[in-house]
Amino acid sequence: MTPPAQPPATPDLLYTQDEEDLRSAVRALLADRADAPTVIAATESDTPYDPRLWSSLATGIGAAGLLVPEKLGGQGASHREAAVVLEELGRSVAPAPYLTSSVVATETLLALGAEAGPAAMLLGELASGARTAVLAVPFATPPAGADAAIAAPAGTVRGVADAAAADVLLVPTAEGLYAVEASDPGVAVQPLVPLDLTRPLAAVTLASATGTLLADAGASAAAVRRGLLAGAGLLASEQLGIAEWCLTETVRHTRERHQFNRPVGSFQSLKHRMAQLWLEVVSARAAARNAADALATDSPDAPLAVAVAQAYCSGVAVHAAEECVQLHGGIGMTWEHPAHLYLKRAKADSIAYGTAGGHRRAVAELAELPAP
Repeated sequence: MTPPAQPPATPDLLYTQDEEDLRSAVRALLADRADAPTVIAATESDTPYDPRLWSSLATGIGAAGLLVPEKLGGQGASHREAAVVLEELGRSVAPAPYLTSSVVATETLLALGAEAGPAAMLLGELASGARTAVLAVPFATPPAGADAAIAAPAGTVRGVADAAAADVLLVPTAEGLYAVEASDPGVAVQPLVPLDLTRPLAAVTLASATGTLLADAGASAAAVRRGLLAGAGLLASEQLGIAEWCLTETVRHTRERHQFNRPVGSFQSLKHRMAQLWLEVVSARAAARNAADALATDSPDAPLAVAVAQAYCSGVAVHAAEECVQLHGGIGMTWEHPAHLYLKRAKADSIAYGTAGGHRRAVAELAELPAP
């Protein structure tokens, strides 16, 4: 007699004490090194990243190696902890190559399953924070579009996030996945002007560049899809952090700003707008945490959880940032106030690793529902 099928485990969406301790450490570091004036000043400079901040985050706290097993030099944590780091990075919109290097590139290498050789060595370097890497595909590439992102041996890939500051490029080709040194004479990285100045984009041109083959075509295609899936899933946590900061800052401002001798937040119409926003943020937290937990447990429902999170969280982040700008009035329109940084990050994130519409179609396909 066949035993009855066991019901799937209920996802744990609550934060553990370890995750809260990690949050406190990251938040304190970002408050000290990446406050609003510092981030605005960084967007006006030629150096998008603060090396001291990245060293403290990656090495001091150990955030760069959260996804890497201890035997390869990492922390042996999971996507849940990485999601907490991204929530805090979203709260501060700090310029740091965490999503692209410590999540997407790292997850791509981990998916190769190598415990020795060039891939394992590179993972150890990424986990230590000594080097950074990016997957050389357009930032807008969804997980389902990994096959279409294959680079030509000699061609240009546009819109690669954080490529200008990366040490290594992971280049998927028809032959397999290559690790190419960014300093290779055959590599040209041309910075582009992005909407979000806190996450630089670049056009990467490969012309007779030499690289190290990490995996053949079959293994590399699956690895790239896994890397993009992790990127899309944990991007939802960054979007959650953006939305939470915007809601908190808007509530604070409307309590302190007075008109007609009363706080503007006491007006009924504004109360309704902020209450609606709070409901959206709470729902976004559930979706983002579910995606992180599904990735951490390697759930078969991970693609669906990621698609749901991206379909919902990207719109919430944009809405929260728009409300933040509008409810701050004229102050929110100024360059000195950080609200514009959050709106630009939210808008840029809304098309990263696939659009909300594309993820809604993925939800329909994965859940076998009628297409929206």
